[in-house]
Amino acid sequence: MTRGEAAKEVAVRVEGRVLKLTNLDKVLYPDFGFSKGEVIDYYTRIAPVLLPHLRDRPVTTKRYPNGVGGKWFFEKNAPEHRPDWVRTVRLDSPGSSKGNETVNYVVVEELATLVWLANLAALELHVPQWTVGPRGGKRDPDLLVFDLDPGAPATVVECCRVAELVRTVLDDDGVDSWAKTSGNKGMQVYAYAPAKDTAEYAKAVARRLARERPELVVSSMAKAQRTGKVLIDWSQNNPAKTTVAPYSLRAREKPAVSTPVTWDEVEECEVVEDLVFTADEVLERVEAAGELFGG
Repeated sequence: MTRGEAAKEVAVRVEGRVLKLTNLDKVLYPDFGFSKGEVIDYYTRIAPVLLPHLRDRPVTTKRYPNGVGGKWFFEKNAPEHRPDWVRTVRLDSPGSSKGNETVNYVVVEELATLVWLANLAALELHVPQWTVGPRGGKRDPDLLVFDLDPGAPATVVECCRVAELVRTVLDDDGVDSWAKTSGNKGMQVYAYAPAKDTAEYAKAVARRLARERPELVVSSMAKAQRTGKVLIDWSQNNPAKTTVAPYSLRAREKPAVSTPVTWDEVEECEVVEDLVFTADEVLERVEAAGELFGG
């Protein structure tokens, strides 16, 4: 599909799968003029580096059928009208699914599933830090994440300083780490799981840094404590929680992306704009530098 292609409905073949795409000219990012066709184009072109981060991970989507300025909703259960080739996995409910005992999640294994979700205006893709096996069994977490959330007037610049502190602690423990922007206000630091209980490990690191650098870091969720500081949200390692996937779009004024960045970029960040990347910019980054996420 080419950028700017517009039609009410068009049939396309994606790696042997036939899909019907609708309303490609519908603008989902009004302030930026970014259409659903361009969303699908972005996810199609970024798929080689995105799909490995989605594989075997139940996905929760944020859907924006009327664009980023309209009503939106989280979707955990796979839509009933999904194609029969879309992989799903039924798991116990994490406790937030309106009393349902199980959730039938989509698992994105191939480009066609990614395109199908993009056509549903599933702009944001969120995944847990654990995977499922070939028969749907839930595995232990394989990833550790520190979600860095700035309290105004702190910004991603302060998040970078905290990310460097987190990296130093992990380095001391012999754990390699890598970073990405959230595509919103903050950023995340990831590592391969260094402990059986990743939440407890992350909590210990967060509390340690909050004690050592109280002028910059908090580990408590209380908003009153967060003004001008950065929350290290260790709770994202709770198996019931998800974090925005690398290379996922975000529903902001512009089509910003949760973008993998180098540690040099983190260290050199001085203004917010240094770490804000749109879909087109991320595609250019990947073409120039390849995959930057995953150690």
